[in-house]
Amino acid sequence: MEKMKYPVITISREYAAYGRTVARRLAELLDIPFYDRDFVKETAKCSGFSEEEIEKEGESMSPASRFMNSLMNSSMEYSSSYDSIFRAQRQVLLKLTKKPCIIVGRCGGYILQEAGIPCFRVFLYADKQTRIRRAGELEENKGINPKKAVEKHDSLRETYYRQYTHHELGDYHSYDICLNTGEIGPQRCAEIIASIVRM
Repeated sequence: MEKMKYPVITISREYAAYGRTVARRLAELLDIPFYDRDFVKETAKCSGFSEEEIEKEGESMSPASRFMNSLMNSSMEYSSSYDSIFRAQRQVLLKLTKKPCIIVGRCGGYILQEAGIPCFRVFLYADKQTRIRRAGELEENKGINPKKAVEKHDSLRETYYRQYTHHELGDYHSYDICLNTGEIGPQRCAEIIASIVRM
């Protein structure tokens, strides 16, 4: 493992913009772990929620759910599963970032900034056609219209991010670098990030 200016890298991304691909390649280049799907398992261990519940509510929220969440949270006795999962994920994230790593999603950049933990915050995006094509290649979308999958995931992810950060997903002010994976390519994006964070 090489010495890095930023021991923790957070990757926020549009759906099907090659976030996992970039994170995996970056982990290889820097010889540090990346947490995406593994993050779900870690959260399940310490939270009491199932992996299925965390997959469903750990990074996605519909506008209707956000409205009900805000409405019900005005009651002192109420705590939604979304809020409980967010708190559990925050705990896991802060624990994992005691060592160099890459965190994909989960409002990682925002959480670490609020906690005063230095990190390099990345946002990955791509044009709609690239993302629709990529969505069609993903096993999770088998039998689903890829265009609808992209639109659905975009909406759920944006609503969740807004709920817990009070910022817009993709607003460049929230990141240290924004990269177009459709134009640059995921491999080259990983190389660019690695070259920046290396000492």
